[in-house]
Amino acid sequence: MLQQEERYYQRRIATSYVTTIISITLVLFLLGFLGMIILHAKKLSDYVKENIGFSIMIKEGVKEPAVLELKKRLDVAAYVKSSEFITRERAADKLQDELGEDFIGFLGYNPLLPSIELRIKAPYANSDSLARIERRLLAIPEVKEVFYQRSLVDIINKNLEKISLILLAFTGVLLFIAMVLINNTIRLMVYSKRFIIRSMQLVGATEGFIRKPIVARSVLHGCISAIFAIALLVLVTYFAIDQMPELMELEDPLILVILVAGIFLLGAILSWTSTWFAVRKYLRISTDLLYT
Repeated sequence: MLQQEERYYQRRIATSYVTTIISITLVLFLLGFLGMIILHAKKLSDYVKENIGFSIMIKEGVKEPAVLELKKRLDVAAYVKSSEFITRERAADKLQDELGEDFIGFLGYNPLLPSIELRIKAPYANSDSLARIERRLLAIPEVKEVFYQRSLVDIINKNLEKISLILLAFTGVLLFIAMVLINNTIRLMVYSKRFIIRSMQLVGATEGFIRKPIVARSVLHGCISAIFAIALLVLVTYFAIDQMPELMELEDPLILVILVAGIFLLGAILSWTSTWFAVRKYLRISTDLLYT
C-alpha cells in the first residue's frame, strides 16, 4: 500500500515537472520569437531604407570615363551605400524587357541616357537628408536630372515608427502575461510539495535548507525549458529561411548570441523568482490553510 502511494506521488511530481517545463518552454518560445523580431527590427529597418535610392541621369554627350570618374567620387561620399553605372545599352535592354517590345527598332535610335543608381545609407533615408543630397547631386555639372520616390520615403518612415511602437507595446503585454503564467505554473508545482515542506519544518529544517533544493530544481527546469525554446526558434528560423532565402541577409551571429543568452537568463530568473516567493508562502502558512 505504501509502495503504491509512493509511486502515485512520484508520478504526480514527475507530471508536475513535465507540465512546468512545457509551460515555461512555450512562454519562452513566444518571448524569444518576439525578441528575435525586435532584435532584427533595426536591421530590417535599415535594409528597407537602404533600398531607397536615386536615379542620376547623365547629360547627353558626357563620355563614359567621365561618368565612371563621377561614380568613384560618389562612392566615397558619406551618404552612399552603393552605386551602379547603367549604360544606355543596358538601360534600353531593361526597358525593352519590361515593355516586351523593341522600341529602339520602332524609333530608330536609343533615346535613353546613361545613369548611376545610388543606394543611400539608412541614417540618410529621411526627407530632409534626401532633399539636401538631391541638391548636391543636381549641382554636379555632368548630372541632368535626379529621381527618387519622395512619397515612398515618408510612407516607409511613418510605417516603421508605427511598427516599432506596436512591437514595444506588445512586448510589454506579452512579458507581463509570461511572468503571470510562469508564476502560476511554478506555484502549482510548489503547492504539490506543501506537505513535504511542512514535514521538513517539523523536524527542524531551516528555511534556507528547505528552499535551496526546490529553487535549484526550478532554475534547472527553467534552463531546460530555455533549451527547448531555443530549439523551437531554430526550427522556425530554418523553415522561414527555407521559404524566404532573402532573410539570410538579416542574420547576425551577435543577435543570435544575445537572444540565446536572454532566453536562458529569462528562464532562470523567472523560475528562481517565482519559486522563491512560492516556497516562502508555504514556509509561513498556517497548518490549517495547507488543506484549503
